[in-house]
Amino acid sequence: MEITQYLKGTLRWWWLILLSTVVAGVGSYVASMQQPRIYETTTTLMVGQVFQKTDISGNDFTLTELLAGSYAQMTNRQPILQATVDSLGLEMNWQDLKRRVYAYPLPETQLLAIGVQDVSPQRAVAIADEIAYQLILQSPTSPENQLRNERSKFVHAQLDDLEKRISTAQNRVIELDAELANALSARKIQDLQSEISGLENLIADWQVNYRNLLGFLEGGDTPNQLTIIEPAQLPYVPISPDVQTNVVLAAAVGFALAFGAALLLEYLDNTVRTSDDLTVPSIGLTNLGTINNIEGVSLNDKLISSLDMFSPITEAYRQIRTNIQFTAIDRPARSIMITSSNPNEGKTTTSANIGIIMAQADLRTIIVDADLRRPSLHKMFQVPNLSGLTDLLSSNDIDVDKQLKDTGIENLKIITSGPLPPNPSEILGSQRMMQMLQHLERIADVIIFDTPPVLTVTDALVLSKRVDGVIIVAKSKNTRRDTLREALERLNQVGAKLLGGILNGASIKDKEKHYNQYYSQSEQSGGSDPDRDHIPSARRWWQRVLPVFNK
Repeated sequence: MEITQYLKGTLRWWWLILLSTVVAGVGSYVASMQQPRIYETTTTLMVGQVFQKTDISGNDFTLTELLAGSYAQMTNRQPILQATVDSLGLEMNWQDLKRRVYAYPLPETQLLAIGVQDVSPQRAVAIADEIAYQLILQSPTSPENQLRNERSKFVHAQLDDLEKRISTAQNRVIELDAELANALSARKIQDLQSEISGLENLIADWQVNYRNLLGFLEGGDTPNQLTIIEPAQLPYVPISPDVQTNVVLAAAVGFALAFGAALLLEYLDNTVRTSDDLTVPSIGLTNLGTINNIEGVSLNDKLISSLDMFSPITEAYRQIRTNIQFTAIDRPARSIMITSSNPNEGKTTTSANIGIIMAQADLRTIIVDADLRRPSLHKMFQVPNLSGLTDLLSSNDIDVDKQLKDTGIENLKIITSGPLPPNPSEILGSQRMMQMLQHLERIADVIIFDTPPVLTVTDALVLSKRVDGVIIVAKSKNTRRDTLREALERLNQVGAKLLGGILNGASIKDKEKHYNQYYSQSEQSGGSDPDRDHIPSARRWWQRVLPVFNK
């Protein structure tokens, strides 16, 4: 079977696919709604003060990027996280906090992002800002660094000293400039200029030192300086769970799994399920009709064609009768063998009901129970089975009239199996069987043989060569395609004329489909079902193709 046929077959599992999709989606929604809401916020820091410098080099950016990566690694370490836990009084250890914190440098920048996820948006903000603050405290430029504080005291003293020196020197330069303006001798002028020049050099050196010391106190242009440029913002929308995405993904997964399961079940299911399965090239049967399950406790209840002449199943048997007539319009099949590939597929019920339908069409019909292994036709029609087919075939005189049993249905007689013989195949293939069949054709319009399954014993194969046509019954969801193909191969090997197949026990949906196709074809062709017009019309049709019966 091609993949397209498998895909079409999966449609019958639509309820499984739909149920799995709905269950997965609803389950995901319920689970998502029960999950705690997770909020996320981020604090952004800048490493160094590259942007404040007037002469920026590539090394400055490279260095700050490396430092940002290092600070990102420090963020998830014990000193920073433990200090955050202690500072905020969190009811968790630093390992638990680590699972909620992530830090990363922004590519090609000197920025460092510290993200925090928590069930409380307020706590997430507090943790993110506190981690940034603790990271600043651990940096060398932190105002609270102990070593830096000690050095700051020394720097402050130096700055005070430099301020005094610079102020004194500047005042002295002013005084010297005044003296220089009043000096008259060249010697005096040269001395004053030399002193002024020396003081100015000292003032310049002291000012450079002053700026350097002042830059130390203010952080200067050190690349280790950390500055918060964007504090954490209070989040209002949780990032998890994403209910919509979870439901869609779960539904998609449920659909995919169910579709895959349906495709696998369809691939593994090798049974005949619909009437279309009978006509696939690998089997190649003509579809004569489709029969739904017949309800009933006893075998007699299965004779639906006589019990309810207006039921849909009875109408289906009428359709089968019409199809049989048209499949053999050039050479009508007067003797028909009905069999199956394996037991319990409905061949006996089909034989009995087709016989009743033939008789209702005013055709002289005889049903012969040729199942000499497990006969059941007498139980279905509730007639004795003390004698029957085996008596006819074992006696020297073929007196068929003695073995014809009345069924209570007009135009319908049956021949039961009789006592079971030890050699059924030999009896059915004997010359006397051929003689009896010729005699039956002289007294009946239609002879129907109910035989054992083809694959069980050879009885059906032996008889199939002597009748005008063979009909094989397949039970929906029971008959395997490979066994049906094997039965057909055996029938073809002995030269049996196959009229077609009947699907038994089909679903109502498949049967309705078959009816729709049948009636649409009938309307297009302008034809009509003889049984839907008047039953005697079928008699007239058979009289035209079987003139021998008009004699």
